[in-house]
Formats: sequence, structure tokens, C-alpha cells
Amino acid sequence: MPGGIWTRLQKHVNRETREGWNRELAAGTIPPIKSPEQGAATSVLVATSPDLHGIGGRYFEDCAEAEVLPEGVEGRAGVRPWALEPFAAERLWDLSIEMLAERAGLTAARP
Repeated sequence: MPGGIWTRLQKHVNRETREGWNRELAAGTIPPIKSPEQGAATSVLVATSPDLHGIGGRYFEDCAEAEVLPEGVEGRAGVRPWALEPFAAERLWDLSIEMLAERAGLTAARP
């Protein structure tokens, strides 16, 4: 999870939404906006760290494994337990492949 990153893409966000973000930032209810480099750091870490070689099915944010949030706990950081379920991940993968293949007019084949 790269977090909130300020790029030129936000020029397409309406003024009301940007003002809402600014209010939340000022109130401290959302994490600070990151530079593109800061946002990329977690992805680079998990892609290159020898400590994570061959390990999957985990959720990282801010260059660390995210805390698993119990049901009922609210927060903008962390990961929900159901997001780490292997069966759900495989089902999402299969559905994504099927939908992409259908869109491209191809027969779905899982690697």
C-alpha cells in the first residue's frame, strides 16, 4: 500500500474533494500525503528485499508489514483479516483473469 501520494493526477479531482482532503490533513484524521518516491518505497522494499524472497500473502504499508485489524476496529491503516485469506485471493485472481479474458475475447487460462 503506497498510501496517499500527491501527483499530477489529482488535478482531475474536483475542488470540493480536494478541500475535504485538506481539512482531514489539517485535523490529522488522515496520514500525511507522500511524495511519489515515498509512496514507491514500500513496493520497492517488498519487490527487492531478500528477507521476503518467496513469501507472499502479506500486506505492507510504510515499509513494514501492516497490523491486522480485528473486526469492529476502524482505521485508515492496517489490513482486515479477510483480505489475507488465501481462498479469497485465489478466487479474486480467477475472477480477474476471467473478466480480462472475456473483455479481450479470449478463453481464460490460469498460468
